[in-house]
Amino acid sequence: MPCMPGAGCRRADRPDVSATRDIRLLFSTRIVRLFCYGFLSVVLALYLAQVGLGEKQIGLLFTLTLAGDAGISLWLTTSADRIGRKRTLMVGALLMVAAGIVFILTRNVLLLMAAAIIGVISPSGNEIGPFLSVEQAGLTQLIPGERRTQVFGWYNLSGSFATATGALAGGWLSQILQGWGIPEFDSYRAILFGYALGGVILLILFMRASAAIEVPVGLPKKETPLTLGLHRSRETVFRLGALFSLDAFAGGLIVQSMVAYWFKVRFGIGAGIIGSIFFGANILAGVSALLAGRLAKKVGLINTMVFTHVPSNVLLILVPLMPSLPLAIAVLLLRFSISQMDVPTRQSYTMAVVAPDERSAASGITTIARSVGAAVSPSLTGIFLSLPALISLPFILAGSLKLVYDFLLYKSFSTLKPPEENSP
Repeated sequence: MPCMPGAGCRRADRPDVSATRDIRLLFSTRIVRLFCYGFLSVVLALYLAQVGLGEKQIGLLFTLTLAGDAGISLWLTTSADRIGRKRTLMVGALLMVAAGIVFILTRNVLLLMAAAIIGVISPSGNEIGPFLSVEQAGLTQLIPGERRTQVFGWYNLSGSFATATGALAGGWLSQILQGWGIPEFDSYRAILFGYALGGVILLILFMRASAAIEVPVGLPKKETPLTLGLHRSRETVFRLGALFSLDAFAGGLIVQSMVAYWFKVRFGIGAGIIGSIFFGANILAGVSALLAGRLAKKVGLINTMVFTHVPSNVLLILVPLMPSLPLAIAVLLLRFSISQMDVPTRQSYTMAVVAPDERSAASGITTIARSVGAAVSPSLTGIFLSLPALISLPFILAGSLKLVYDFLLYKSFSTLKPPEENSP
């Protein structure tokens, strides 16, 4: 059985069949999950508006979603290397199913908020829950270090394509159902049913993962006590987490569901067109993530993260300044064509500078730091969207804060290189 493109093999003479199977399985779970996130993200804010929530309440619910995710994921990811990565992934899938079911069955705002806090619901179309951290730790276990960024590029590309396809499918399915005379609320609830079904598929796939994704046995005894699953790398991880939190706070101002709502309010377009916009945006984002691996080999991980992020943030600021829908779409798509080159490099860098038995915790803490950073900002966006004079402020504020993040990241970590960049 051949290795998948860019994945590498355990041995030079023949592939490790078990490792290849687990790599393919983790790619499959990424695809299923991100399809579901994209599928729901285009209609989630629209669904909540049909339930009766105003812009401020929708923003608050998204804030609670991200805050709850941070708490649950912190507990799961910092324990995953001890209790088992496979087991952690299965718990995450169950939380995704539970959240989808509650959103289908009730219009009660308090129950929806409880499900958002405890369960796994993605308002942005991006990763949420413990999955990303644990899957990346497992993938790092299965591939050589020099191939890590390339594999993470393919991993992110597959997720972006899945998100794009999900956004396209969710937007047009709801619009087609409405064209058949199905009420708007029920058309959105059909999307939620598909989301919950995706969680069931994830659970089945995770049950097939082997022990190869777990922490290797026989690691040296830790010289320092554990703090949230970390030992020697805790200072580095906490510094990275603080910076990633700033970036995510800025990104939380423009989560996909809220941007979709902005396009509807600003230009009066339907869910199908909005889904098509994000289909193109996520395809471009996936391609940019794949190209990041090649660029990182030439200029390094940190340089790739910073110098591709800066122009994408300038373009983000320009989106609401465009006078027409075609120009706004063009600038948004141009921004997405380079905006995700920092993602696989960021993930690869985090895995490279920590010990093998810190990987789930390191990825979890930095990912959760991003969730915490992003938790407050949707509430602010909800306020901005409710005030016509401030409707475009989220784009400008997000782009400006992201530029500050780029400067601080380069200043703090440009001299701390991963092992493969230090080797002759």
